[in-house]
This record gives sequence, structure tokens and C-alpha cells, in this order.
Amino acid sequence: MALIPLRPILDATDKFDYAQGAFNVNAVCQAQAVIDVHEMFRSPAILQGADLANGFMGGRKDFMNATIEDKIIGARNIANAVKERAKDSFIPIALHLDHGRDFDSVKAAIDGGYTSVMIDGSSLPLDKNIELTREVVKYAHERGVTVEGELGVLAGVEDHVFSAGSTYTNPLHAIKFFKETKVDALAISYGTMHGANKGKDAVVRKEIAIAIKECLRHEGIQGVLVSHGSSTVPRYIVDEINALGGDIQNAYGIALNQLKEVSHCGIGKINVDTDIRLAVTRNLREYFVNNPEAREDKCINEIWHLMESNPKAFDPRAFLPPIMDTVMYGNIPNESVREITHLIRKGVMEVVGTLIVEFGQVGKANKVEVKTLDEMAEFYKKEGI
Repeated sequence: MALIPLRPILDATDKFDYAQGAFNVNAVCQAQAVIDVHEMFRSPAILQGADLANGFMGGRKDFMNATIEDKIIGARNIANAVKERAKDSFIPIALHLDHGRDFDSVKAAIDGGYTSVMIDGSSLPLDKNIELTREVVKYAHERGVTVEGELGVLAGVEDHVFSAGSTYTNPLHAIKFFKETKVDALAISYGTMHGANKGKDAVVRKEIAIAIKECLRHEGIQGVLVSHGSSTVPRYIVDEINALGGDIQNAYGIALNQLKEVSHCGIGKINVDTDIRLAVTRNLREYFVNNPEAREDKCINEIWHLMESNPKAFDPRAFLPPIMDTVMYGNIPNESVREITHLIRKGVMEVVGTLIVEFGQVGKANKVEVKTLDEMAEFYKKEGI
């Protein structure tokens, strides 16, 4: 099946009252693993590439300094890999840009093959956020591409996104935002946080999501709410990393029962990134600790050296530059690298498989009314959005 826009997948969550996990990937083998596990559970799939992940996939090892040229290359690389894996799949799959920072970054993703984009104007005044988001919506909807905006500010750190504190989303502003931008989905601030430390016993304010969703229904607006910063940060994985020489401190996620609850309060898409990073890092550490000879293998020993020298790091992008050709294109030059990709895939599938079940996505693939980009473009044109 060809990649589809995100909108039909979101519409299914709204109609059938469940949440859809959206999982960030930073390598070809991660994307393949996300699709594999969704097929196993016959669930629709949302793969996400963050704005700077596109820079990394474009070969920029210091991805925090990625240029628009890096992002153009990276968007095409990840989109090509996802399309290749998806073409023989029987489940609906969307590729979504996470935290597009400006119009050029969004355009790079769309032109590269993404079928959905997020534009993050949450740091701007409301009127400027609306103006930027509307500009993106016009460009994307003409091409059938889904658009997610953001309103309110989440605390925490994720790539270039940083805030020391939160500003909760005002439900009245959210309705204005939907009306004036015509976005398909809106990421809200309601108590979640980016990064691995969301605060011990963090509590989400589900009443914010409920209020926005009820107002949308009252106004006759079709829109789905999105929960960013929603990794659960499994304690057992953190403990395993630390037992293997890592140093991950003050790591707390959003309680799974809270995420399951908000999936019935208007939240249709739940973003998960940190959990995957942790599981992959644990697997790599475990392999090198338990297989001392691998630390001397010239094909992969630099990965171990990077891990050993930075015990606080848990983002695999800090460790994987020695095998960038594999990261970017999926090429497997030897058995040592094959083992590394196997470990990465296992970490992805462990986390993603668990959440597919918990979020209620199992068996929902046939609930999605599949539409192509051209069909969605025609729909938007007809509806004037």
C-alpha cells in the first residue's frame, strides 16, 4: 500500500474512540521495525521524523546544526525507505514531520515524500502562530498533506525544542486556532513534557482536552488533539541501562493509565520518542557488556567508545555516526553491523508493540477509510480548506 495522509488515520481514532501512537524514527532499520510490529498487530501506523532527524538522516552527524540542505536530503532518504517497506504492506501508513520549525523545513519534508507535517509555532504570539500555520496549511492541503499545529508550550527538551516551563493551552484559543488555520490536528499543552524527566508523579490535565473537544463538537469542527511529550519512560529499562554502566538520573515518564484515559477524552495521537531511545540504548549497552570481543571489532567498536565516554546519553544518534551509511540507507556491510541493526530493531519493537496493545490500536487497520493524497487534496479543495 502506498503511504497515505495522516488525516484518515486520525479520523478513525475519533470515530472508534482510541488513540494512535506516533513513533519517532532516526534510521532506516527503525522505520522498518515500526512497520513490522504494526503489521503484526494489524494496526495503522504513524511514523515520525523530527525536523532535526531529517538533518541526521541527511548525513549531518551534528544534527543540531543541520541546514535546510541536510533536511532536504534526509527527508528524501527516510521517505524513500518508508515507501519501499510500505508498498507491499496491507496496513495504512503515514509519515509525519514532527516539530517542523519553519516553512522551509515543512516544505522540505513534503517535497521529500512526507504525507503529514507539523508546524510548531507555539513559541510565537497567537496571531503570528495562526499566520505561520495557515501558510503551511495552504501549501500542504493543496497537495493532500495533513497538517498538525501546536498551541501552548510544553516544558522540557527535545532536539531544538526547549522550554523551562509550561503554558497550558487555552481552550478558547484552540477553537479560534482551528477556525482560522484549518489544521487537521492540534498538539496541546496539558501537563506532558518533552524528554526523559517529566517530573515524578506527573499529572495531565485531561479537562483541557475534554473542554477543547467538546467545543469542537459544538462548533461542528472536525479536529483531533495530539499529546506531545508522552513517553512513559519505563523504569525497568532505565534501571537496566544504569546497571550496564549508564547514568540516567531523574527519569520519569507519563503514567500509562493516564495516557489510556486521555485517549477517550479527545486525544487521538500520542507521540512517543524517548521510550524508543532508551530501549535501543539498553540493547546496545547490553550487547557490548556481554560480548567483550565486540568492543574490539573494528567495524563497530567506535559505537562502544561513544557509549562508554558518554554514560548520560540515551539518544542513539549520539552513538550511531560510525555506521551512517546503514542509518541513512539501510545498507548492511557485514555481520557485525547486521547484529547492531538487529538490536536496534528489537528495542523499537519492544516499546512500540507494548504501546500498540495498551493504546487499543490492535486490529484497527481495517477501520481506516484509506484516501490517497490526490483524494485528500480534492476534499480540501471542495471544503475550502
